[in-house]
Amino acid sequence: MLDAAPNRPDLPPEIARRRTFAIISHPDAGKTTLTEKFLLYGGAIQMAGQVRAKGEARRTRSDFMKMEQDRGISVSASAMSFDFKTFRFNLVDTPGHSDFSEDTYRTLTAVDAAIMVIDGAKGVESQTRKLFEVCRLRDLPILTFCNKMDRESRDTFDIIDEIQENLAIDVTPASWPIGVGRDFLGCYDMLHDRLELMDRADRNKVAESIKINGLDDPKLAEHVPAHLLAQLREEVEMARALLPTLNPQSVLEGHMTPIWFGSAINSFGVKELMEGIARYGPEPQPQQAIPRQISPEETKVSGFVFKVQANMDPKHRDRVAFVRLASGHFKRGMKLTHVRTKKPMTVSSPVLFLASDRELAEEAWAGDIIGIPNHGQLRIGDTLTEGEALRVTGIPSFAPELLQTARAGDPMKAKHLEKALMQFAEEGAAKVFKPSMGAGFVVGVVGALQFEVLASRIELEYGLPVRFETSQFTSARWVNGPKEAVDKFIAANKQHIAHDNDGDIVYLTRLQWDIDRIERDYPDVTLSATKEMMV
Repeated sequence: MLDAAPNRPDLPPEIARRRTFAIISHPDAGKTTLTEKFLLYGGAIQMAGQVRAKGEARRTRSDFMKMEQDRGISVSASAMSFDFKTFRFNLVDTPGHSDFSEDTYRTLTAVDAAIMVIDGAKGVESQTRKLFEVCRLRDLPILTFCNKMDRESRDTFDIIDEIQENLAIDVTPASWPIGVGRDFLGCYDMLHDRLELMDRADRNKVAESIKINGLDDPKLAEHVPAHLLAQLREEVEMARALLPTLNPQSVLEGHMTPIWFGSAINSFGVKELMEGIARYGPEPQPQQAIPRQISPEETKVSGFVFKVQANMDPKHRDRVAFVRLASGHFKRGMKLTHVRTKKPMTVSSPVLFLASDRELAEEAWAGDIIGIPNHGQLRIGDTLTEGEALRVTGIPSFAPELLQTARAGDPMKAKHLEKALMQFAEEGAAKVFKPSMGAGFVVGVVGALQFEVLASRIELEYGLPVRFETSQFTSARWVNGPKEAVDKFIAANKQHIAHDNDGDIVYLTRLQWDIDRIERDYPDVTLSATKEMMV
């Protein structure tokens, strides 16, 4: 989060009511289910479908790729907008699977806060920790939802301790669970002194709230069995004595996270979490850029592309650039300058994503995420403005950890394969390197599952069978340095040199020894494992 100067002007009401956030978690913690319930409460869908439920009617709305629907995992980050009370929520669902973490890292540059979903039985898992670190780098405010309390889960204090120790962040309970597993009845709302009871019969029903006056209210005994009530009183007293109280400023600065307990599949605890986002989540924040920071209240429109999705509609070979608006009030048909090419672009058919339905966006405000269909003009990291040459910074591209050679099943279709691979490279789904010597392409990804996804998408979307074969190379580094030093380096290492899809020079390595040798023999040349997504 950037330094929000205390004297910053108030945001226009339309911008101030926006909350743009991502959901982060380890695979299987229940993130997609939680997304569904958000849409249910926001009135965007009538019936939440389980990820693995039967029939078209129950397909998860946020997973639109065939592979996501078959496997019940989220592969690409999708964006959805919906209203909740007086607020407009822009939710970006990220892939939880670690093989797609780069997409997630980039998504986190486009949001103002994150919701961390934790499984009550498993606590903080590896992928959660990784994603949390990225939020920490950007000081993103984090709200925590501990899911699956209706299954056997760990002691509440243990879960809170683990978050505090592992992630070095203060945790304050916003609600406290009553019973666990089969005995889980609901939660005690610590912020409003209410009793929230879960209805196990109807999973899509909003839990009922019972107004009470603190933990001594005799009404509690009507709803909670005596042994659970005694335990609740004791635990809440301990929690209030031992854990910090909620400080909204600390939450905004990213030092404290409020935690809600619930069960997303039973629609329980979700509404309280949404009220928490509305109340404690940040409004649209300033965006880092060169040569100056962009503030949301500026009247001129600016925005940046944090994701490109090709073939969202396989019938139309379309590509949609997801743009986070950083400032101003955008209207359909506006002319914006594409800063990288300095060319004007008329944005005539921008779309808003409402669950899996898209509709034309007549207008949008800072904080919103719109999709701009285009034929390859827009790439990840591009900035759009009303004329000023601003470039949004901080959108990373990471060196791939796995490299394989791609060959078309039919040698006559090599040209088509090149086109398909370039499409995926621009989408950020893979890195594609063209070696200076030899034919074929080296494709780099972060996780092995991505090769499967690529092969299945190339076959489905382009009708091209493709083979991925082991490559002699194991990793790639971008090459930087003074032109003379770089030219000398290239001449001596031709068999290792390739270019990525932006035309930047890449050094393909076989062993760590290669990298050490270059650092020793070419002190002026730097090999880097990340590059900014700017051209």
